[in-house]
Amino acid sequence: MSENKLFTVSIYTENNIGLLNRISAIFQRRHINIESINSSISEIENVTKWIMVVELPEDQMKKIIGQIEKQIEVIKAFYHTEDETIYQESCIFKMKSDLLFDERQIQNIIKESNSRIVTVNKEFFVIEKSGRKEEIDLLHKELIVFGIMQFTRSGRIAVTKEPMEISKMLSAFNQ
Repeated sequence: MSENKLFTVSIYTENNIGLLNRISAIFQRRHINIESINSSISEIENVTKWIMVVELPEDQMKKIIGQIEKQIEVIKAFYHTEDETIYQESCIFKMKSDLLFDERQIQNIIKESNSRIVTVNKEFFVIEKSGRKEEIDLLHKELIVFGIMQFTRSGRIAVTKEPMEISKMLSAFNQ
């Protein structure tokens, strides 16, 4: 059996109710955890793009792509390795405001991590960070000792390094 790899899956779909359940069931039946998921509009009008991150052997990934593409609303599905994509994740931290003024170290952490403060009031302030998973994990580790009031992380957003032929293919879809 081949070794597990982290894959970024891009799925171009019509925007239909219930499709996410059917696609996640494909992974669930095989006992594969979806590490992250993101849904947004794509570069093609009226086409939704989902980005999923999963870890599994490549031979199994190929089979799953085939199963995903059998869904009637799926236009095309792709998978890529880490080195074939450019990706980012985002997160926000809600922290107690007094930390910002009493803990000099917090300001240094924000500066060194290339984070930014998006709001400050008497009770709390919010830090935003975009970057690779490891950068966000490190910032979380540094801030957790000060007490994080709330934390939210986005799913991965990604583009491929190589051109995606889907754009040409889908220009026909929209005509």
